[in-house]
Amino acid sequence: MNNTQLLGNRVPQDYFITKGAGESDITIHAGSFHLALKEAGIERANIMSYSSIMPGIAREIEQPMDYEHGEVMESILSAGNCRKGERISVGIIHGWLYHSQTQERIGGLVCERQGDYSTDELHEQLHLSLQELYTNGFDDDYDLKDITINTESIIPTKEYGTALVAICFVNHVYPQMEMQVELSKAS
Repeated sequence: MNNTQLLGNRVPQDYFITKGAGESDITIHAGSFHLALKEAGIERANIMSYSSIMPGIAREIEQPMDYEHGEVMESILSAGNCRKGERISVGIIHGWLYHSQTQERIGGLVCERQGDYSTDELHEQLHLSLQELYTNGFDDDYDLKDITINTESIIPTKEYGTALVAICFVNHVYPQMEMQVELSKAS
């Protein structure tokens, strides 16, 4: 077992935030959704969705200008679709948790919303969602600070419309763990 390493679950580190909207007369997936990805600058990646927790080591960077065609881009995504003349608004809110005593940043919470919202309604819904996460598990030991909201909206003139906002991760840290090997004796 020489040359063997035991690695823990990977932890996303660097990320960027992007958004886009698209419309199509053909369809959603290979139409308006793809065009929203294109406007966001991530159309050549395979998008994988995470749930809504940011690690403490995460740091925001500028969106890379180039990436490998077909790469897997893991992200926290808020996307919504609508039909011609309807409105779809999407948003992501995220805030950072700091330990109440030490003020060490331990990680973040992210919430996504989508629907037929005005900008003010969307902001209100995002704040309510984030507050619910915070008060149901974090408010006793942590302070929620540095809250950021990113939104996108579209009322398509074509048959289908998509709006999206994404937090996209570009790399990961792999914690190395101590390996314990159990040897069983043949009986």
